[in-house]
Amino acid sequence: MAGNSDPLTPRAKLAVTAGKAVAAASRAAGRGSGSVIGGRVALRLDPDLLARLAQNLDVVLVSATNGKTTTTRLIAEALRAAGPVVSNALGANMPAGITSALAGGSDAKFGVIEVDEKYLAGVARDTDPKCIALLNLSRDQLDRAAETRMLAENWREGLAGSKAVVVANCDDPLVVWAASSSPNVIWVAAGQMWKDDAWSCPSCGGVMQRPGDDWFCGECGFRRPTPSWALSGDHVLDPHGSAWPIHLQLPGRANKANAASSAAVAAVFGVPPQVALERMYQVQAVAGRYDVVQFQNRDLRLLLAKNPAGWLETFSLIDPPPAPVILSVNARGADGTDTSWLWDVDYTRLTGHPIFVLGDRKLDLAVRLEVANQHFQVCENLDQAVQLCPPGRIEVIANYTAFQDLRRRVGN
Repeated sequence: MAGNSDPLTPRAKLAVTAGKAVAAASRAAGRGSGSVIGGRVALRLDPDLLARLAQNLDVVLVSATNGKTTTTRLIAEALRAAGPVVSNALGANMPAGITSALAGGSDAKFGVIEVDEKYLAGVARDTDPKCIALLNLSRDQLDRAAETRMLAENWREGLAGSKAVVVANCDDPLVVWAASSSPNVIWVAAGQMWKDDAWSCPSCGGVMQRPGDDWFCGECGFRRPTPSWALSGDHVLDPHGSAWPIHLQLPGRANKANAASSAAVAAVFGVPPQVALERMYQVQAVAGRYDVVQFQNRDLRLLLAKNPAGWLETFSLIDPPPAPVILSVNARGADGTDTSWLWDVDYTRLTGHPIFVLGDRKLDLAVRLEVANQHFQVCENLDQAVQLCPPGRIEVIANYTAFQDLRRRVGN
């Protein structure tokens, strides 16, 4: 166990109590879970509270542009084989939300924490993690994090010399560059569908060579490390070369990759791959993602896609044409207000699907679909879109706040 078992200071206890009270009041007022406002109040009363709450936990941090919430869930399920877990399972992944989550886990052995990419170095400083999982880095929320290489640089500087075991995706050059400053790295070949943020070398700026699944810089020699864990079809290959079957209720290649990284993390804490992967089967949906819900006598599958890399992975999941597809895009604070990323998404992959468009920025999306020669209808709301959809299960793809709006509408 990390640290000692001293109880919280009186000030810390007061901060926790006040934070929980504010969170409860926020929930009662119908303003969401209250975890963020509760955490803010608690940290205002005791700025060191996050470090105090983490001191008796074996902490795992999970950061990435895509897949953080799901991977956090998978790791939490796997580690429950070894003891009680506290986790920010609902995805409140900045310091306030993380503090709220840890305040609710007084008997936990493990803290499995999803961390927003921009906050990783600071949260790692506060929580003294045993393990950090780095999955991918790609363009996202362009108004707040326009430059992926700068994020990689922040990770690299923040993790330099860290005592944590870093479990990192060796197929993403930006992640490799970020993790390479750490003395103890376990490389996982988890794959990378989206490559448009990694054509230039993060080390020297040279052009990246990509023969097959390999990659290297022809100018400075920066290259893909040899993995000790790998995703291979429907199996995870461990460092001994054994192949363990992946059984998930979550769909798609990306979730198999998340499971491979999660198995590598679980092994750091002594949970064998077979046990870890069996436990991951329990996860059916993650904060509403992948849920199939009934709405107006139709089956709707809810899929979250926040950025170009996420949309690319999501298109590979959906039922084949002519399955109807509803797309919803907002550009509120939590989404990033810049929608120019829509032009980086290959919407020709939707050819043959009847498409229905809604959300605050439905007209931005409509223009993009027009240029991609897609047939679509702009709708005022979900109810209208569902009524217009031809028969079959409806695939609903939305970015962050649009996804929350849809969940509220369908009562999920």
